[in-house]
Amino acid sequence: MFESKSGIFLIAGLGFFALSFVVMAVLPWMIYYKEPEQTVAMMAQKGMVPEFADLAERYPEQFKKHFGEVNYKTYAEALQLGHDVYVAEACWHCHSQFVRPVSNEDLRWGPVSHALEYQNTLQRPVLFGTRRVGPDLIREAARRPNDWHVAHFYNPLSVQPTSVMPAYSWFLDEQGYPNKKGMAIITYIQSLGSWLREYPYFEGDGPLGPAAHPEQPYGGKPVPKQVVNAPTEGSRQS
Repeated sequence: MFESKSGIFLIAGLGFFALSFVVMAVLPWMIYYKEPEQTVAMMAQKGMVPEFADLAERYPEQFKKHFGEVNYKTYAEALQLGHDVYVAEACWHCHSQFVRPVSNEDLRWGPVSHALEYQNTLQRPVLFGTRRVGPDLIREAARRPNDWHVAHFYNPLSVQPTSVMPAYSWFLDEQGYPNKKGMAIITYIQSLGSWLREYPYFEGDGPLGPAAHPEQPYGGKPVPKQVVNAPTEGSRQS
């Protein structure tokens, strides 16, 4: 059998399968298995996107009702809830969260995705997506203001005439202001890509602007006063 062509092809097929398993599964695991998976709280402590504080400024009564004050604890709560809403509403079915190194995707969406971005609990389940009916969202942070997202959820056609996205009016209250789920999913979307040194990539600074100020978590933008005074986990415990 092993001297025949079919035997050789069988052995070669099994060998290539074993090699691919080692290269694509075993080696990545050996490289990254010691890397800790970031929790939502850990991600929040690294920096709060200013759009979260902007929600508190634009909708003070609603924000206070749903989240209370602007701090890292409520920011983490909004991120987790926003992620859960994103998954529950199947946003991943029409939107990807992965910029591929092909077809000039970096010119359309921003820097190519890398593995470390997905080493966190907000990527459970993995949200690469299944197709792109809508745009990729992994670089959506600061690309559009909060008001745009509110209008988009209420009536997508009002801001994007060619949109096929359905309206998500249940993200808003009777007065047209974002409710808790609405604020949470906006916060989550506005956080996607905020961990990059290029952030905010679409604010006109370009890849090298914010990178010159790595100590500033907002890419050189003014830090909202609510964030400046926001207590950290350590200060709340002391």
